[in-house]
Amino acid sequence: MSEALESMSGSLARNAVPLMWSSKAYPSLKPLAAWVKDLCLRVQFMQGWADAGIPKVFWISGFYFPQAFLTGALQNYARKHVIAIDTISYAFEALPGAPAKRPDDGCCVRGLYLEGARWNMGDMSLEESRPKELHTEMAIIYMKPEQNHKLQSGLYECPTYKTLLRAGTLSTTGHSTNYVMTIELTTHKPQSHWIKRGVALFCALDY
Repeated sequence: MSEALESMSGSLARNAVPLMWSSKAYPSLKPLAAWVKDLCLRVQFMQGWADAGIPKVFWISGFYFPQAFLTGALQNYARKHVIAIDTISYAFEALPGAPAKRPDDGCCVRGLYLEGARWNMGDMSLEESRPKELHTEMAIIYMKPEQNHKLQSGLYECPTYKTLLRAGTLSTTGHSTNYVMTIELTTHKPQSHWIKRGVALFCALDY
């Protein structure tokens, strides 16, 4: 066997993703079995999009490069309303359930997870985590393009990452390649409260 095949054999025995695969794939911390299941779900999501048309809610975790998708949605809005794209950014609205139809502007996304806090579906705001609950599922978020968007009071600027690592190599934008964007979430506490708890959103967990 070659060195590469021997390394792959060892990875398969440890239920780890072989380096030959992970070096060509999206960032992931999942073990092999969960990684393969996740890969199948991503293919299924894309195939459903191709067969049934644009979905009402996008699975943001299913994108190889979610930043490009989010930028594309802003570009569509800018072309539609003939607005300079550098004046547009997202406003965010957490939804109590799946929308009845696809929004005319922007997009709805699902598949995010909160760490350090949980989302209260009752008053639609951030709340303290329950005991022994490390990660919780985030509600569907409507990302609405707005011109000259400004941060309102009562919102927490929550960083969003692809994986739990919270780190990656620097891209041309100066951000980590693991960093996706900042999402504004409703809160009844000051920003410093959630910053101290390290509250963040993630596209995928490590299991």
